[in-house]
Amino acid sequence: MSIINISGPRREKSAVAQVRAGTQAGASRLAKGIGLALLLIALGLFILGPLITLFMWAFSKAWFYPALLPQAWTLSWWQQILLNDEIGHSIILSFTISPVVTLLSAVICLPAAYAFARYDFPGRRTFLVSLFATNAFPKMGLYITMAGLLYAFGLMDTFWGVVVVQLLSTIVIMTWIPSAAFAAVPRQLEEAARDVGAGLWTTFWKVTLPMALPGILVALILAFLASLDEAQGTFLVGSPDYITMPVQMYTLVSNYPQQAAAVFSIVLSIPSFVLLLLVRRYIIGGALAAGFHLH
Repeated sequence: MSIINISGPRREKSAVAQVRAGTQAGASRLAKGIGLALLLIALGLFILGPLITLFMWAFSKAWFYPALLPQAWTLSWWQQILLNDEIGHSIILSFTISPVVTLLSAVICLPAAYAFARYDFPGRRTFLVSLFATNAFPKMGLYITMAGLLYAFGLMDTFWGVVVVQLLSTIVIMTWIPSAAFAAVPRQLEEAARDVGAGLWTTFWKVTLPMALPGILVALILAFLASLDEAQGTFLVGSPDYITMPVQMYTLVSNYPQQAAAVFSIVLSIPSFVLLLLVRRYIIGGALAAGFHLH
């Protein structure tokens, strides 16, 4: 009796199937890699493309279609912008108003942030969520209403009128982020400090505040940037004497060549870029995320 050996053909078929499966998996990984690379390139062009174009405009003397690069380069636009008295006054004014707005916002909002994080009172969630009402609708209508009140109190076209209208841009930031930072502080640490004899103020200054300080610093910097970039309310309340950098940008875009607007855009973005670099590890690292779920 002869025995037919069928294990050989089966093994060959199995090997062929494995090779095909491996080839298909490799092709699938290659296609995913190519798709991801194309997506990253498109995203990079979308983000970096306008910035590169802005920098080239800031140094261009002549740039006409269809040339991909400027035909001539110059630094004269930088000289015109940086040596312009009106623009210099706007820069000084912006860096005078924004710290005042940030400080007042901290004085007003930080106690409220601590109360939201540490106390359970009727309407707590409603009050906390209602803070977003200032950002839920176009602000121009709110600015116009405020302008009527400021006019009644003689604060139109004044330093403090601009400060008041810019506070609206910082309330949410200076309440929501510090509230999350305070909520992220373990209560066990505060209770341990109280158990060894520390009072309320000592516990706050020695335990709670140091642990919440990174979140508070992030809120301070973001509030400063919100004040520095606010334009609509400042234009409505502060014109014609209190023209800050963002408001001055409208004048440059309307009355100056594109190169001048590009230079001023770079100057306006430098503080934001530098300050965001300082807080990036707290924002990207999720240092504040632990406190948000408690709300």
